[in-house]
Amino acid sequence: MTKISIHQILKENWGYDEFRPLQEDIINSILEGKDTLALLPTGGGKSICFQVPALAKEGICLVISPLIALIKDQVEGLKKKGILALSIYSGMSFLEVKKTLQNAAHGNYKFLYVSPERLATDLFLDYLPSMNINLIAVDEAHCISQWGYDFRPAYLRIAALREQLPKIPILALTASATQSVQNDICEKLLFKKNEQRFQQSFERANLSYSVFTVVSKQNKLLEIINNVKGSGIVYCKSRKQTKDIAELLTLNNIKAAYYHAGLSNDERNKRQENWINNSTRIITCTNAFGMGIDKPDVRLVVHYSVPDCIENYYQEAGRAGRDGKRAYAVMLYNHREVADMQLQSDIRYPDKATIKQVYIAIMNHLQVAAGAGEGMSFDFDMASFSAAFKINILTATYAIKTLEQEEILWFNEVFFKPSTLVFNTNREQLEDFEKQFPSFEKLIKGLLRSYEGIFDYPATIYETELARFIKKSTEEVKKELKQLQHYGIVTYDAQKDTPQLSLRINRMYADSFIINLDNYNERKNNFETRIKAITEFITNTIKCRSQIIGNYFNDQAIKPCGICDNCINLKSLRMSKEEFEKIALYILEWSEQHSGEMKELIESGKPFKKEKIWKVLDYLQSEKKIAVSREGKISLATR
Repeated sequence: MTKISIHQILKENWGYDEFRPLQEDIINSILEGKDTLALLPTGGGKSICFQVPALAKEGICLVISPLIALIKDQVEGLKKKGILALSIYSGMSFLEVKKTLQNAAHGNYKFLYVSPERLATDLFLDYLPSMNINLIAVDEAHCISQWGYDFRPAYLRIAALREQLPKIPILALTASATQSVQNDICEKLLFKKNEQRFQQSFERANLSYSVFTVVSKQNKLLEIINNVKGSGIVYCKSRKQTKDIAELLTLNNIKAAYYHAGLSNDERNKRQENWINNSTRIITCTNAFGMGIDKPDVRLVVHYSVPDCIENYYQEAGRAGRDGKRAYAVMLYNHREVADMQLQSDIRYPDKATIKQVYIAIMNHLQVAAGAGEGMSFDFDMASFSAAFKINILTATYAIKTLEQEEILWFNEVFFKPSTLVFNTNREQLEDFEKQFPSFEKLIKGLLRSYEGIFDYPATIYETELARFIKKSTEEVKKELKQLQHYGIVTYDAQKDTPQLSLRINRMYADSFIINLDNYNERKNNFETRIKAITEFITNTIKCRSQIIGNYFNDQAIKPCGICDNCINLKSLRMSKEEFEKIALYILEWSEQHSGEMKELIESGKPFKKEKIWKVLDYLQSEKKIAVSREGKISLATR
């Protein structure tokens, strides 16, 4: 496939004349059959890197992604372009999965999206040899690394695909990975020796980072939103906080809505759509929001609470300014939050006895007998479970996270299963029923015309579209479908969007409960390293914030941005960064060793000009690095 043809594919399907930086290099690497690791920032166009080469080759691209919402959005986007794409996600019936795999193996489809958990199922493995796979694309590839911030053991199964598909290249994609995580990704995916790695600079020339320690976050947030015009996101630490902040903004005449995984799927979609089309200006949300959303004109991202790692912060902040225009990423914090963050390690990584206690409680709550339960799924409300067993909800949450990483169970808080329906009668019996109950004729005809094969296997149906087709309200359609089920004419499984917990193995007996403590403790150590890094990002008031982020991800060539709060403050002092650091170090060391007046400090700092010492003193005092008493005595600030 020639260089011209991939540009034609880009133009015909996406309307672009040119690729973004590195996209063409990545695509050519894949077309040359090389295993490829691509680090592209949030909004950097990762999906085009596998979609274009997949369209340039015969066969179907297998896309592995852990995010149901992202899978759904990408499949819908491809379909709108007239590109045939399929997806398999949790909640689909056996027959639906089988039909999808048949289409992937024998249809003219170009993409099959699956979760990593799907790769180990017998049904998937049965159909795999029949699929003409031309590329394996691994999205969110950092999840394969034990040393990443979101390790998912199901990703380790991807390497097993190489036994059946030894000549098919793998493209691993992520927005953020340290050097050790990059190496681990390539190792775990069994990359060949001619592997290629591409890393786009972590520089965002149009994005201004700022960190503020404030007495009143609410007042500062209102000040920021009123000063920065346009669309924005406010990331919050809890569902309650998203609602509280949205109400605060609304009271101050700012169009705002909140978003979290506890809302119904319809409500989440509605709020997301209102924000995308700018009917809502500010969305306040948990980190459940943002994946796969392509909104280029976000001018502001505020972190109302401190994120737990630079990886998450960089991805979330990076949702601002994708159109290349000036945008702002602001973090608000107080000193208590930073102190509490140092204690997070023991909360996030409970001891083995606590994990075992939570596991037994879950099994009892779900009434699963020892030695049974593998493959079973349950509706699971975390709050109700925690209250019933008097377990702290954070303890339960992180114990379940560990049980997921040990492949004991799987918990999906953002779950969506569309409605399905299958007829239980033959056509003759159905005609008799219609004669007896003519009021259902319109609905039955609508089902038969809208959904092929609905007599043979459960079809995914959408009540709103069906209602529009037969000119009835959605509520009427849902009511009539339930009545058809009552008469035994159909099996109707209504839409679900409740959290789901699935058991990966049979319930362990109490005396045989086991987890891999070596890996567990290593993940805990890596978490502590990430806490140290985000703490440094927050508290460093000298170094360019873009450089702190870039250096963390091994981008040593990144230059000072000139627009973050630290760069601006240094400019206002009218001295070089090196000179500022020397004066600041001198002041801090002097303050630690003496308890004298400012006058003494100024007079003792002979190598430096007095006016520059005064400026750095003012700055360090405003940043609460030093304290000055009423008597004018200077000392290190206590926190």
